[in-house]
Amino acid sequence: MKCSRCGQEAVYEAKYSGEMLCGGHLIESVERRIKKEIREQIDFLPGGTRIAVAISGGKDSSATLYSLKKILGNRRDVSLSAFTIDEGISGYRDTGLENAKSLCHELEVPHFVLSFTDSFGTTMDEVVRENGDIIPCSRCGPMRRQLMNLQGRNLDADYVALGINLDDYAQSILMNVARGDVDRMARIAPHHREKEGLVRRILPLRRIPEKEVVLYSILNGIKFDSSWCPYYSKAQRNTFRDIVETLEERTPGASFSILNFLDGIRPSLEQAVSEAILNRCRICGQPTSREICATCATL
Repeated sequence: MKCSRCGQEAVYEAKYSGEMLCGGHLIESVERRIKKEIREQIDFLPGGTRIAVAISGGKDSSATLYSLKKILGNRRDVSLSAFTIDEGISGYRDTGLENAKSLCHELEVPHFVLSFTDSFGTTMDEVVRENGDIIPCSRCGPMRRQLMNLQGRNLDADYVALGINLDDYAQSILMNVARGDVDRMARIAPHHREKEGLVRRILPLRRIPEKEVVLYSILNGIKFDSSWCPYYSKAQRNTFRDIVETLEERTPGASFSILNFLDGIRPSLEQAVSEAILNRCRICGQPTSREICATCATL
């Protein structure tokens, strides 16, 4: 197989476009789309823009940090930092944490570690043991998001960057459709509006399929943890992962179409859905639309 652009040996077939790409042109294609997302998602401020990257040590978040450093690293008006959240899942986070530390050291990006133990006085393993009938992701998600926002505020960040690829994003959109959750669909990242107490989240990889993230990481020598969370099998997202994979097999480019559909209706969604009034959790004081936030309800 030869690259459609230069005739060299191809490493990847982009079925959604019909192109065969060599390593160099795959990297170029990925970074071109990331640059487009950066332009659309980030409002660069006159006094400087601070971006905090949530890095787990897996392929997506590692590729996010690497690409942001490569693309924005020489800009004096942009500062990058990174942080890792240790949920306290035995045998899972250790390797990812070491990879995250190593990559941040290599890229000369300040790195911080937050843990459920220090922040909440418990681990995810303990939460699952005490609530055996729960879906772990439904408890872990709110706790992680709260720490992401807190760390973003602690770092005085204008944005928190997440490693969400195209497959993940298409799954999230379909999950909201299946639940009929219009409010959540209107609030899905990337965030363009500022809300008091909340740091806007950006998704530089949202137009990069998972396979391309893997190849991009390998071609750039990025070490990443490929292990799966031991609680992942209970996640509702698995059903939608299968749906998206089936759609892509039958109609290459379906994930892009799902993303484009959301982008097309989003202005109308945001106009139609009233902004949720944010209160302060009466226990921890963090922003929430309820009297007690989801994290405190879990704990």
